[in-house]
Amino acid sequence: MSEDKYFHGRIKVPYRHVAGAYVGRFIQEIGNNKKIMGVKCSKCGKVYVPPRMVCFECFEKMDDWVEVGKQGTVKGFTVVNYSTPVMPLKPPYAYGIIELDGSNTGLVHIIKEGDPKKLEIGMRVEAVFKSDPEGNILDIEYFKPV
Repeated sequence: MSEDKYFHGRIKVPYRHVAGAYVGRFIQEIGNNKKIMGVKCSKCGKVYVPPRMVCFECFEKMDDWVEVGKQGTVKGFTVVNYSTPVMPLKPPYAYGIIELDGSNTGLVHIIKEGDPKKLEIGMRVEAVFKSDPEGNILDIEYFKPV
């Protein structure tokens, strides 16, 4: 029998992520104006949220910015029932894929409020914006059931 020794520790890897022009504008509109923006492909009409520079269907460069709804439909989700230092909220809450009204793609975000056991695919949710924006995706604090 081997005598393995375990040492417990924590590695911290600080970093900065450059959002770029598209995600940068997306985040600014959320924090400054409480607007959720996407980009629309001029060829196929698909609207991407979060925005992308190139359409995944047509491979066209996109620069037609459009505002989408603050409400959307849950396309999938998972419920979080445990807590760790890196989780943004106290459980229970959910991470969901939300297709916002006027969009054709899913935005992954937090779903909170109400009973997580009552979450279902197809239910309607609405964005709750942070009162004091910090300049990141969590300026949409979470989505709540409508």
